[in-house]
Amino acid sequence: MKSRWDDLEALLAVVDAGGFTAAAERLSTSTARLSRAVSRLEKRLETTLVHRTTRRLDITEEGEAFIAQARQALGTLETAEEALTVRRREPAGRLRVDAATPFLLHQIVPHLAEFHAAYPKVRLELTTHETNIDLIEQRTDVAIRIGRLEDSTLHARPLGHSRRRLVASPAYLERYGTPRHVEDLAHHVLLGFTHLTQLNRWPIGDGRTIQPTLASSSGEALLQMAEADVGIACLADFLTRGARQARRLTVVLDDATHERHEPIQAVYYRNTALHGRINAFLDFFADRLTL
Repeated sequence: MKSRWDDLEALLAVVDAGGFTAAAERLSTSTARLSRAVSRLEKRLETTLVHRTTRRLDITEEGEAFIAQARQALGTLETAEEALTVRRREPAGRLRVDAATPFLLHQIVPHLAEFHAAYPKVRLELTTHETNIDLIEQRTDVAIRIGRLEDSTLHARPLGHSRRRLVASPAYLERYGTPRHVEDLAHHVLLGFTHLTQLNRWPIGDGRTIQPTLASSSGEALLQMAEADVGIACLADFLTRGARQARRLTVVLDDATHERHEPIQAVYYRNTALHGRINAFLDFFADRLTL
């Protein structure tokens, strides 16, 4: 029975990753092992679930139907496991958490060892997306979202607020000069976002939207660019605090920057089976965030 569940999880991992190689990398296993697991399922079911090609993975009609049922079955199993755990009042089981890369690296990762010591039976799976995701589609239990929420079907737990500031490295400012007025930015290298274009609306002056000289989809990349003397970025305090305290970054145009604080919230669907794990995670990190 155990191997059957393992084979189901292997199949879902391959489908979610879009191929055997990507799934093997995520699970730190071999493509051959995953291929054997899927082959065992196909032999047991006497049907082809996926067509394997060198470039893509095609799911058959039978595979689509089976995968939908498999997800439901695994969810039922996890719910049953969690129900027993809740009765024992000890959080245990898998918890999938998604956040933007900068938040994950600067707010979650530094405390993971301590969390694991406090809750050794909770198996965290951390993923990163720079934009909002569909929790069900991505098989995610909790997502950390920054900014105003749009999906009213989700339960939200406020974690705090973080202010955005303009920052640049001392070396960049020494080379190009420190802007004294908002208009001076026209003569500087501005670092902005490619996808989250609303974050290119900087909290200065009339709240203008800047045209980035250089852009990235990742706030973490923009942080690294600013620290590497590339230009001026507008980033959240939770992302730049360490660099500012270490004087690798300097706040620019602070007097001209509006004091706007972006809400940071954890969102999830109400699920009594996951209640213990979610609360353990959020209670633990809420006391340790430096926003």
